[in-house]
Amino acid sequence: MEFLLDPATWVGLFTLIVLEVVLGIDNLIFIAILVEKLPVYQRDKARLLGISFTLFIRLILLSLISWMVSLRSILISNQYLILSGRDLILLFGGFFLLFKATIELHERLENHPEENIHNKNCANFWIVVIQIVLLDAIFSLDAVITAVGMVNNLIIMMTAVMIATGLMLLMSKSLTRFVNLHQTVVVLCLSFLLMIGLSLVSEALGFKIPKGYLYAAIGFSILIELFNQIARRNFLRHQSCRPMRQRAAEAIFRLIVREQKNNAIKILNKQKDKKISYKSISETESFKDEERYMINGVLTLAARSIRSIMTPRREISWVNVDQDMNNIRLQLLDTPHSLFPVCKNELDEIIGIVRAKELLVAIDREIDVTTFASKTPPIIIPETLDPINLLGVLRRAKGSLVIVTNEFGVIQGLITPVDMLEAIAGEFPDEDETPEVIVEENSWLVKGSTDLHSLQQLLNTEKLIQNKNSYASLAGLLIAQKGQLPLTGETIYIAPLHFYIVEASQYRINLVRVTKDKEINECN
Repeated sequence: MEFLLDPATWVGLFTLIVLEVVLGIDNLIFIAILVEKLPVYQRDKARLLGISFTLFIRLILLSLISWMVSLRSILISNQYLILSGRDLILLFGGFFLLFKATIELHERLENHPEENIHNKNCANFWIVVIQIVLLDAIFSLDAVITAVGMVNNLIIMMTAVMIATGLMLLMSKSLTRFVNLHQTVVVLCLSFLLMIGLSLVSEALGFKIPKGYLYAAIGFSILIELFNQIARRNFLRHQSCRPMRQRAAEAIFRLIVREQKNNAIKILNKQKDKKISYKSISETESFKDEERYMINGVLTLAARSIRSIMTPRREISWVNVDQDMNNIRLQLLDTPHSLFPVCKNELDEIIGIVRAKELLVAIDREIDVTTFASKTPPIIIPETLDPINLLGVLRRAKGSLVIVTNEFGVIQGLITPVDMLEAIAGEFPDEDETPEVIVEENSWLVKGSTDLHSLQQLLNTEKLIQNKNSYASLAGLLIAQKGQLPLTGETIYIAPLHFYIVEASQYRINLVRVTKDKEINECN
């Protein structure tokens, strides 16, 4: 045991451990790629078996040092080739690595789906284990030859191999998880295997490539991939701050825009023969804004509240049964709505929902309005209902409207199928309504009751809606920002937008002018 006191022994042991770990990383990476094909519950078992075979094979090869030395004797010698037993093993191993890495790389690039039939899982497991054993033999040969060339003491060589294998065992699970989550790393590792296979073939044929060149190329590639992973992580972190539905809408919109560009190119090609005007192309391009609005409307529908979709209480036209019949008739004829809530004295005392033309017929026939309206009782929903579930309620309403109430049973508004369509495709004002938003030069004139989702899409910003906020209109946003009801002439700034209060009463905000910062306008 005197050799343990020799400093050169410890230096050799440490150096050999480092080399064995470096040479074993290739084996570990390929094991990670192979076990990915197995079901999740079999991967750990296959990985442990593979690393155990690595240790077992290396210890056997180290015990057969004399046989390893005899591999350098010439077995094939002619005017073209001079090959020893070692060269034949390296040649076979190199071609095997080239073949296997090429097949794996082709599957990754072509994205062939893996078959997960239960009967084939067991067979696949043993096929993977056999492949791992073959790879262990190939990679272990290189590692053992390196050990034999560096150290002459068998105990030191075996100790270094066992320590290196233990480190590989500790690293295996985390490395496998990392490789499986980053497909670009898998492709990079397969490229390394192609390079290593080529180096083994060239070394067997007498054209030795210095290991330093290989390690330098691998190290540089790993450095570039590290930069790529950092950039990807920062990109995903930035994307995670944005709503998922908005990201999905933008992805779909990009696909639509790409398709429209292809169509525009086709139109331009046809223009040479049919003299199609540029007006038709511009009309096709101008449709992008409508598409973007509708896609965002569909994908953000589930994130909206019922209050942002409904017609608010103060805008509801309703029929009072205590009125004179002539007054009811004039109200039905003068109002462009087709459906009316019928109530007694006040809106909260609702009797039923009637169609205007049917009520006019009932009045002409002198049918009691209360009796007639009670035949179609209202469909009442809470203001906390999810908009997606609201679609099913509107289907059951069969073209009628539904009434929205709060927890105290007070009517807050009503919703018609047209309101749901406006939430997706934008506003469809009635004859007695003015548009919610009027576009002016470098500004927008907006009603205080305008829905924030629609306004945010129109202004192409993400600053107006926050998940923690409960308001649904522009007036609610401005009151929350100010802390009280703003007065006429005041300006509220929410970067990059300026909100100038054009008209406000004692109880609500009626009209707001919205402008953008000049720098933002120039960028847009």
